[in-house]
Amino acid sequence: LEEITPKPVQDTGNILKQGYLEKRSREHSFFGSEWQKRWCVLNKRTFYYYANEKSKQPKGIFSIEHYSARLAFHLRKDSRKRCCFELICPGKRTYEFTAPSPAEAEDWVDQIQFLLKDLSSLTIPYDEEDEEKLYNDVDSSDSVNTASHNTTLNQDEPNIEMEEDDIYEVLPGEEPNKQ
Repeated sequence: LEEITPKPVQDTGNILKQGYLEKRSREHSFFGSEWQKRWCVLNKRTFYYYANEKSKQPKGIFSIEHYSARLAFHLRKDSRKRCCFELICPGKRTYEFTAPSPAEAEDWVDQIQFLLKDLSSLTIPYDEEDEEKLYNDVDSSDSVNTASHNTTLNQDEPNIEMEEDDIYEVLPGEEPNKQ
C-alpha cells in the first residue's frame, strides 16, 4: 500500500470534485450521531476532508480504491435524507455524507463510481481458459501452443507501410499523383 501524505487543499493535485459536505462523525454524542460541515476534495485516487477550504491540514484522508459509493437515504430522517450518500469498503470504515442537494449527492456518487471504474480498468484480469474460448475459431495448428503468451500490444513492432501509390487505383487516362 502506498502512503497517502496529508496535503493542504491547494496541493491535492488533479481535483475532480470538491465542495462542502456534512460528514457524520465516528464518535456519537449523547444526542446521537453528529454531522460536521467539511470541505471535501476528490482527486484521482484519494478523498480528503478538511475543516474548511483554506485548511492546511486535512481532518482525514483515505484511498477510494476498493470502495463503492451509493446514495443512502436511510442515514437521515429529516428533509435532507435525499442528499445522503456513503462510501463503503468491506473490512474498512464506512464514510457517510450529506450533500447540499439531492443532485449534488448524485454527482458525488457518479464521480466516485466513474473514478472507481477507471481505477479497476487499469488492471485487466487475465484468465487463460477464457482466452482459449475467445479464440477457439483459430486453426488448431496455430492455436495457443507457444509457452509464453503476450497479452499486451507490442508498441515496438515496426509499422508496415505501403507506398502511397499502392493504395490508390489509377484510372485509365489519369496520371498517378507523384510527390
